[in-house]
Amino acid sequence: MRNKVTVVGAGNVGATCAQRIAEKGYADVVLVDIVEGLPQGKALDMLQSDPLVASDAKLVGANSYEATAGSAVVVITSGIARKPGMSRDDLLLTNMKIVQGVTENIVKHSPNCIIVMVANPLDAMTQLALHVSKFPRHRVVGMAGILDTARMRTFIAQELNVSVEDVFALTLGGHGDTMVPLPRLATVGGVPITELLPPQKVAAIVDRTVKGGGEIVALLKTGSAYYAPSAAAVQMVEAILLDRKRILPCAAYLDGEYGIKGVVVGVPVKLGSKGIEQVIEIKLTPEEQALLKKSAEAVKELAQVMKI
Repeated sequence: MRNKVTVVGAGNVGATCAQRIAEKGYADVVLVDIVEGLPQGKALDMLQSDPLVASDAKLVGANSYEATAGSAVVVITSGIARKPGMSRDDLLLTNMKIVQGVTENIVKHSPNCIIVMVANPLDAMTQLALHVSKFPRHRVVGMAGILDTARMRTFIAQELNVSVEDVFALTLGGHGDTMVPLPRLATVGGVPITELLPPQKVAAIVDRTVKGGGEIVALLKTGSAYYAPSAAAVQMVEAILLDRKRILPCAAYLDGEYGIKGVVVGVPVKLGSKGIEQVIEIKLTPEEQALLKKSAEAVKELAQVMKI
């Protein structure tokens, strides 16, 4: 019997996430959205591609949560994008209401699930879901560092004209301007990039990584990235469903690790069938530690606005 995965939000990120999970064939997928007909139509379209991609996964779309009952993993992508004239606090409070309602429904129908948060502002929404669900911290995890790391790996591979498979990179901190890429730990085939690239090239890669999402938004004009974000979320779902014990940078609630307590921030974790099975603490330089603390403080400010 296959596991069930629910994806909340049938927009670009959610629908692409559902498609990728179903095509791998190891989970049935429920796609939920408030827009009548949207998740049903997209799920039916995906289902009809099963014979062409050799998958027997079942897909259904729904406007309510009854069909999601008993989900092993729930991926939350719902929320709105920032609109002209809307402040960050406006966006935060609007998405807060959406994510709060979604989380309450998830808890009601799948009380034993693991929540993977993709909605923005990512770290704050992860902390909100943890607060609302009352789940233990290992069962609520946010997708951010995997995406940011994938962008950094891409830029390194492009610069050096090498396979992305041989590139390792790591980013910590919040998903946004306060993220903390760690170029000193980035390697190609085990060789530090600091030995392969001049400092100005490394600095340019770091800067492009931090601005990676904005670069895509500027090119698209309307909308934002969804291919890479969905792939990042699916890597997390796979690690959980298959108990792969992957070491991945994720948004996790810290309780003293890295000297940070009571806030969600991006750090390396071991991801398996129980969710976050271990927070991996690496030794940071004083400068890196200060940047990570600054990033955590930014998330804490958003949590205070939400009064959680």
